[in-house]
Amino acid sequence: METLGIFGAAIGAALSVIGAAFGIGKIGSSAMEAIGRQPEAADKIRTNMIIVAALIEGVALFAVAVCFMAL
Repeated sequence: METLGIFGAAIGAALSVIGAAFGIGKIGSSAMEAIGRQPEAADKIRTNMIIVAALIEGVALFAVAVCFMAL
């Protein structure tokens, strides 16, 4: 039964990292599209993109930590 818990923690960590990667990719794609449409707003868009990406990274790290603490 312990092996199943380890497997579940690994699957949970993998899913949280995959979700974070998809979210950051979507943010980058949308930011580049927005910069292409309004180049004069590139600094504000880039700053917001970095802040949101950092928040997503934090949530993903927290999810991975919770998965491994659940062992």
